[in-house]
Amino acid sequence: MRGTSGDGAAEPELGLGLSTVGDYAVISVTGEIDMYTAPQLREAVRQLSSEGRMRVAIDLTPTEFCDSTGLGVLIGARRRLSDAGGSLVVVCANPRIRKLLDLTGLDKVLDVREAVPGE
Repeated sequence: MRGTSGDGAAEPELGLGLSTVGDYAVISVTGEIDMYTAPQLREAVRQLSSEGRMRVAIDLTPTEFCDSTGLGVLIGARRRLSDAGGSLVVVCANPRIRKLLDLTGLDKVLDVREAVPGE
């Protein structure tokens, strides 16, 4: 169920699922990544990094929406993991989100794949 903000507007929902595929910690993102929910995704990546899980895949296939704040989290996650000797893979078989990555040029900056490596 969606929450409501102080002005009565519906707040976006974000679901984060964690699994492991091969060497990758996989964060599966459902719902919407925006300025309200992006900090949750950022914290999930930070937590994995602090636990020494340096190969992370963020699966955006089930994601319904992603704004510039969400894109910023992806870039920050890549930088954080790369600086620590790790890597980030963005999994995206969702045509809408893939188009967003293509239009913004992030498909050239991020390692975007159709599936988690090793699947």
